[in-house]
Amino acid sequence: MPKSHPKLKLSFSAKVLVPVLTIMVLLLGVTVWLVNHRIAEQSQAQGARSLGAADWVFRHSQKSHRNDLLARYRNLPNEPRYKSLFQQLHAPTLNEALGELLGEHQVEVILFATDQRELLAHAKRDPLISISEFQSASAAVVKLALQGDEKVDTIRVGERLFDVVAIPVFGTGDYLIGALTLGSEIGSTAAQELREYTQCHVALLADGRVIASTLRGRDLHEPLAQLFRDGAVGPSQHDGPAEVSLGGEHYFCSAGKFDSLSGDNKLGYLLLSSYEEPWRALQSTRQMLLLASGQGLLLSAAIIWLLVRRAARPLRALSVSAEAVGRGDFSRRVQVTSRDECGELAAAFNHMTENLQRSRQELESTVQTLKTTQAQLVQSEKLSSIGEFVAGVAHELNNPLTSVMGFSELLKRSDTDPKRQRHLDLIHKSAQRCQKIVQSLLSFARRHTPERKLSNLNELVSGAVDFLQYQLRTSNVEVALRLDPHLPRTMVDPHQLQQVFLNILNNGRQAIENHQPKGCLHVSTETCGQNARIIFQDNGPGIPEENLSKVFDPFFTTKEVGKGTGLGLSICYGIIREHGGTITVSSQPGQGARFVIELPLAAGPEPDGQSTETARFTKSNGHDGRGKRVLVIDDEEAILQMVRDILSQNGYQVDVANDGESALRRLDQTAYDLALCDWKMPGLNGEQVYERIRSAHPALSERMIFITGDVMNPKAEKFLRERQKLCLSKPFSLSEFRSAVGKALSNS
Repeated sequence: MPKSHPKLKLSFSAKVLVPVLTIMVLLLGVTVWLVNHRIAEQSQAQGARSLGAADWVFRHSQKSHRNDLLARYRNLPNEPRYKSLFQQLHAPTLNEALGELLGEHQVEVILFATDQRELLAHAKRDPLISISEFQSASAAVVKLALQGDEKVDTIRVGERLFDVVAIPVFGTGDYLIGALTLGSEIGSTAAQELREYTQCHVALLADGRVIASTLRGRDLHEPLAQLFRDGAVGPSQHDGPAEVSLGGEHYFCSAGKFDSLSGDNKLGYLLLSSYEEPWRALQSTRQMLLLASGQGLLLSAAIIWLLVRRAARPLRALSVSAEAVGRGDFSRRVQVTSRDECGELAAAFNHMTENLQRSRQELESTVQTLKTTQAQLVQSEKLSSIGEFVAGVAHELNNPLTSVMGFSELLKRSDTDPKRQRHLDLIHKSAQRCQKIVQSLLSFARRHTPERKLSNLNELVSGAVDFLQYQLRTSNVEVALRLDPHLPRTMVDPHQLQQVFLNILNNGRQAIENHQPKGCLHVSTETCGQNARIIFQDNGPGIPEENLSKVFDPFFTTKEVGKGTGLGLSICYGIIREHGGTITVSSQPGQGARFVIELPLAAGPEPDGQSTETARFTKSNGHDGRGKRVLVIDDEEAILQMVRDILSQNGYQVDVANDGESALRRLDQTAYDLALCDWKMPGLNGEQVYERIRSAHPALSERMIFITGDVMNPKAEKFLRERQKLCLSKPFSLSEFRSAVGKALSNS
């Protein structure tokens, strides 16, 4: 018979207390692990965000610094005081000039190499910098500059890093004579500035060595170099940044590389974000959590033991009562205590409220994002419509302006009465002014290259004052001129500059006229360094401070509806900026407004006479049209009549057609030496007429001139370029028209 083992007898309290305590220990252990893991994850995520933002700021700052170098020195070779020196290619003179240039700018090294890559002159701020090493390191960017490209690069010279900008230098006739290279050091000062920007420690490295670091102690250089060689990143982007310990302090670390034209991948940087305080706080939290958990476990065990004893009390009472009943005592009773699960209900409710709060925050964030996106789309649509609106209004004026300019010139040539000559001259000048205004309006839709020539700013200012003399006099506005007689001539578009002066003078006149019975406008010119300065000062009511920053915005005006478009000062601003100058405004309420314009002085002598292209046109300007027959196609009757009169005066036989179909019928009946065709017409347009003529009359298609009053689209420009066709933009002068006719006939 097998021997039976006695079973372990456990009391009811032990059966309840042991599993409950076991579960509590497991739950506390899991809670400690989860809290510790969550805190570590949040710390890593914060470190990754900080390093990501710091890396973006670092790259943005580096890019801005390189762009600033390029913008600051791109026009340096074209400055008058240096241009002639570069063209002479005299090494001693260039060395002296580069030394002076080094003192004026915040760069450490300046080199000038010829188009054969021969170092001709140099200057350096630090004698320890090796010019030969600098020249070798910057060879890639200099090579691109000698190909005509302006470039910026980051290079290593010895144990230094430099941002270098290489600018091509052109001689007379726009041929390349060399390259100017300027180097700005990226050292400890730059590292400290980047530390302030990124709020992280920065280490700059080259060829495996630390060049500059915001961390103190050279003993940290080798660990930093090893971090850069290892990449300073985790196994994957999702594992977060690398955690390193340097000098007894904990950091999140990431590495990056400088952009290098030579492909040098050993130029880079490290960003280190200290998380020492969060790390110490985490350790302290761990210790406190473990201590609190231990104490809580002991306290919980005591409380559970007391609760179990209390819960077992009715059982003990039942046992005693049962024994009493067994002994025959039926008077014993068991008192039953209350029981509830309020704790579970509270936990469920708290969990529900946490979910609701989280859902509401996500919804509010989504709505705010949608509102911001909608506002950005509306603003983008408003801006994109401005160019189309202005272009659509402006080009419609070109056809009538062509007739006004052409007929006024014809009348000037035929009428000898001096008085009528003056009137016709004013009409023609006014039409030319309208032409320039239209071109300025079209600049909102398309940029135009100004027609610049050496001009006397004093004459332009005086001409603008003379043009407004009547309005100024009738408005009781006196103009005081103080013009510098020694003001150098400036390379500008005189029509555009006169438009600027007229606009500012007229604004000042209107401001005075609307607020006081009489006033004064002071206009002065002076030389300021390498710039010519023009100052306009009135004694009107001035400009409110809140409007000063908006006066150059398109369509901003304080005038009544119908009395101003808000385009005047905006166009002025664009013209001055296209000339490489500046225009500023200052004002005190009740003391008038002050506009200051600065324009760069001209570099080089004034070109004499007319250009080679103009001279070539003049030789064959179509004055002798005897025996030649011309067909003119345009849907504007006034233009047809004007062109007929111009050509008839020179002996041409002229036929006109107001659409493409009638023109083709005339071509089937008559042979022509030249055809002039409007580009945009009802029915057949200029391109379609050309294709029909080329098919039926190929010889005449070689002698066609197109005329347009519209803004040429890319398709039309491509057609004219591929077919090598002349195109006159309306409005045009008689000289331009006759030159084009002469050139077209010379192609026969």
